Parts: sequence; structure tokens; C-alpha cells
Amino acid sequence: MRYIIIGAGAVGGAIGGRLAGAGHEVVLVARGAQYEALRAHGLRLVAPDGTHTYRLPTVDGPAGLGKLRADDVLVLTVKTQDTEAALAAWGPAPVEGGGTAAERLPLLCAQNGVESPRLALRRFRRVYGVCVWLPAAYEEPGVVSAAGDPLTGILFLGRYPHGTDDTVRRIAADWEKAPAIEAPVVADVARWQYAKLLTNLGNAIRALSGPADSAESERLRERVYAEGESVLAAAGIPYASAEEAKARRGDKITLRPLPGTEPGGGSSWQSLSRGTGTIESDYLNGEIALLGRLHGVPAPLNELLQRLANTFAKERRPAGSMPSAELVRLAEEAVLRKSPSQPQN
Repeated sequence: MRYIIIGAGAVGGAIGGRLAGAGHEVVLVARGAQYEALRAHGLRLVAPDGTHTYRLPTVDGPAGLGKLRADDVLVLTVKTQDTEAALAAWGPAPVEGGGTAAERLPLLCAQNGVESPRLALRRFRRVYGVCVWLPAAYEEPGVVSAAGDPLTGILFLGRYPHGTDDTVRRIAADWEKAPAIEAPVVADVARWQYAKLLTNLGNAIRALSGPADSAESERLRERVYAEGESVLAAAGIPYASAEEAKARRGDKITLRPLPGTEPGGGSSWQSLSRGTGTIESDYLNGEIALLGRLHGVPAPLNELLQRLANTFAKERRPAGSMPSAELVRLAEEAVLRKSPSQPQN
């Protein structure tokens, strides 16, 4: 199999680099400065086991590959807000022997949130979910870091929305050969993705008020999680418990200091730090806001975080520039008001 990593940033670069390190065929897909750096100098992956450089084929879209191969596997690692554009570009790509990528090739959604696999099913026949436990950061064009030790990451794989098949088992067998990667195959991948969604609800807090924890921000984070749990319960959506996830992870992914890198605050923090102009909060806190409206459960804290994160991204405000006390004050006001979109008792 040849793995085409659509979005060779932090997570995509880490997965692509580890697969290349195991001898698998990998193609990186990137844009702008990242594309230019990967083409000129290769991918540099900084990890606890050293710094690795991989000179891999790099394209900026399907046209750079001509007809795709029948044994290609598409791995989507862009942020969810960029999913639709990626699907529109890669779905119609022709495959050797006839047909298109959307008709014939497996597509793996290795992203935060739960929306991308649903979007993919509108175009692709064979969609697989990936619950990504892989802390990684984009350091500069061509350089990504992955600080997890002894494992770079654990990647739960399954057919979306449920089930397994021979394809996902072959993919998992390949990924298990990669250095420091575990790739368990599960029949309930969506259950793990919703569990990861809950843990990602605090991303916006770190992005807005900084990665340094305080008692105030920790209490706010707990309330945001509890709000998410209430919404999922009302929606009847199952998810792996925090205890189950902790037991599965154990001490396999411990963050280590890496030379030449700065500790980050998660994917949303990185979006604000890089001034990309977009952030994935619509598909994290916004997912809880959506489900809350559908099922009549107020979610004022998640609505607030979604709104503030989008404002910071649009206005390109610095990551961590809102004092935590101010964020907590706004949260208290939001709870008192509840949400104007929710019926009042």
C-alpha cells in the first residue's frame, strides 16, 4: 500500500514520518511554505528517539500524482474546517483501471472531532475513522515535533461508522510496524472519537488564556467537560469513559522536552500562534453546541468558547492573550444568561 497524507502538518507529518521510517511508501500533500520546504529539504521529525529526516514525494494536489494507484490509501489529516475542500479535490481523482478515488479507494479521517467522517461519506464509499492520540506540533516549514514517549501515538482504526474489515486490518498491520505507533482495530471507532471530542473541549481554553494551568481554568475546564457529557447523554451517544481511556493509554504517551522546540498548548493554540485565520472550534465546542440545540440541552460554556475562539482566529489575536480571570468572568455571565437559542424554564 502507498499512503497519501493529505495535510502534512503536525499530525500528518508525524504519521507520515513514522510510516516512512518503517519502509512504507508515503506521499505528502501540503500547501504554501510547507510544500516548498518539504520539496526542498524533506520532512524533519523531532522526537524523543532523535531527529529524523525523510525525503518523500510531495505534491500540492492530486494532479501531481497523475492517476492514483489501486493500492493507494488516502489519509486525511487536515483540520476539519479544511475537510470539504480536500474531499472535493481528491474525490474525483482518477484511479488506474477506472473509477475515481471516491469510488474505489479507502479514506482514513485522522482528525479531531466527529464531523469529517460524516462529510466524507457524502463523497467516498469507503470511509474509516481514526481516533488520534498523538501529541504533535508544527514547528516551522518542513519541521514537526512529536514529544510522546515511549509511543509517538496510539491510533484507533475502524470502519466508519462502525465495524471492521480486511482493509483496515491490513492498514493497522502496516502502522503497527512503524516506530512508536500502536494501531488497535476497533469495531466502535466512533465511540472513541466522541471520547476524544470531550477531551478536546478544553483546547479553546488553552488557546485563549494560555497553556499554564490555574485553579480557575481547571474548574472551568471541568465544567465545560461536564456540559459536553450532559449533551452526549441527552443525545444518546455512547463514548469511552475517561477511566477506560486512561487504562488504555497507561503511561505509553508521556511528553518529553525536545531540543529546539517550545511546549505548545494543543492544536487550537497552534492555529492562533501561527495566525492561520481559522480554528477548529466549530467542530469541537461547536459540535456540543449543535447537539445541545438539537436535544434541548443548554450548552452556554461551549457556545462561549466557540464564539471567542473564532473571534480570536478571525482577528488574529495572540494565543493566550486573554487573562484566565476574564475568561472565567465571561463564562459565569454566559451561564447566568444561559443561551438565547435555548428555551427558558
